Amino acid sequence: MRLTDASMEIRPRSAWEALDLGILLARRQAGLLMFSWALLTLPLFALFSLVFWQHPSLSLLLFWWFKPLYERLPLFIVSRSLFGDIPTMRRSFQALPGLLRSQWFSSITWRRFSLTRSFDLPVLQLEELSGSARRQRLVVLKQRDTSAARWLTIAGVHLESGLWLGALALLYVLIPSQLLAEWKWQDLLKLDGDWLWFEHFSNLLYVLALVVWEPIYVASGFSLYLNRRTVLEAWDIELSFRRLQERLKAVLPALLLGLSLLLIPPIDDAQAAPPIAQAEQKTAEPSPESSRLLNQPLTSQAASERIAELLDQPPFRNRETVTRWRFGEEQHDSEAGWLARLLEQLLNGSGLQRGFDHVATGIEILLWATLFGLITFVFWRYREWIRLYVGRLHRPSDSPRPPAPAILFGLDMLPESLPQDVPGEVERLWDKQPREALGLLYRAFLSRLLHERNLPLKSAHTEGEVLGLLRQEQPELVGYAETLTGHWLNLAYGHRLPPSAAKTELCARWRELFGTEARA
Repeated sequence: MRLTDASMEIRPRSAWEALDLGILLARRQAGLLMFSWALLTLPLFALFSLVFWQHPSLSLLLFWWFKPLYERLPLFIVSRSLFGDIPTMRRSFQALPGLLRSQWFSSITWRRFSLTRSFDLPVLQLEELSGSARRQRLVVLKQRDTSAARWLTIAGVHLESGLWLGALALLYVLIPSQLLAEWKWQDLLKLDGDWLWFEHFSNLLYVLALVVWEPIYVASGFSLYLNRRTVLEAWDIELSFRRLQERLKAVLPALLLGLSLLLIPPIDDAQAAPPIAQAEQKTAEPSPESSRLLNQPLTSQAASERIAELLDQPPFRNRETVTRWRFGEEQHDSEAGWLARLLEQLLNGSGLQRGFDHVATGIEILLWATLFGLITFVFWRYREWIRLYVGRLHRPSDSPRPPAPAILFGLDMLPESLPQDVPGEVERLWDKQPREALGLLYRAFLSRLLHERNLPLKSAHTEGEVLGLLRQEQPELVGYAETLTGHWLNLAYGHRLPPSAAKTELCARWRELFGTEARA
């Protein structure tokens, strides 16, 4: 396989673009692929039908079960055609026995229902891998594009069924209407042996549908396989270097000549001098170890000795004698003790230090997560309390109180609209107008909560929210409020009158809580 002979552009593609490329490959060799598939499968289908003529479904099932073996012929044609070696029909069928010989049993048993069959087939047939090598290769290849291979199989199943049903519908349309008028469902359900040809003919329509779809299915799986190898093995980069090599072949001699000229060293003046001058030059240049300054009082050797004596004396060198007790062999200060060496081997050599670092980091993350989780849980658990009281804590003490709403639930809350003796008026209206009496009592109760008890009611509050505020700020009124609210809701929304005993109970409890005088 030479990448330069490929009939398509070698570059990394997305999975769906690779599937489109497989359709293009199948279309280029559509005639050869479809004709070879038909030449292989139609005789086999005829053989199964003749052997199992009395069982058409069994013949179709056997033909469908061996379909993974038929797919090896289209893969052989597509893989050769991609690199310019288009095989002939004769050559394809000559290679077929060798293609079927490898791992045929596993292909029709435990690998039969694999959704990535088209993606795995090139590893088996082209790379000729089996066993653990095949498994490791598939693990590497299936790190990407596996979902596309599965969806290709799922879409193929639906497409095969659609083509088959469409062909059956077309066959039904071609039946004369006079013949259809004579058929009944009872006759169709009790078909005898004379109608077996019809079932075999419908099976033939499925086989013909595979002639159209199976080459596309195999070519698409092969294109997904090629795309993964292109990404993993960098085929596009290799092709770029090969093209660059082809371009440089024409100018390579000139480049080598230029480089050789640049690498020639220049001629030194000392090398160009005559031999006598070179000898004089060598004699005139003393080595660093030779004696110098011989005609002066301080020669070079005496100066070196004097410098060595000065460096051996303070402040350049200070000698100190230390006397101490020691046990056993003396241990140099620069050498670590046996415990330090052991700890160093344990921490650095075995990687425990890195493990301790990871554990410490994990514990730190866990502690911070627990802290933030507890804070979040506290805020969520006491969200109602925070909503009610936190705003009051931050509200300035001298800020004016928001005006109380004049209307709640469609009821007038102003004290001026209430009678002087609320329970007396309720008792007077209860027998003839129970709705007005209970509404007056509930309205008066809300007005007292607003103007006397300073309960922060809003026009958007519901009856349940009013009870919730009472439980938090006025717990002594909760029992009366729940009884009154229950009767009011039953009457207002359920149209159920309260019992006659409720009048006495509600009015008596009102006089205990609020008295009989209304607020002026």
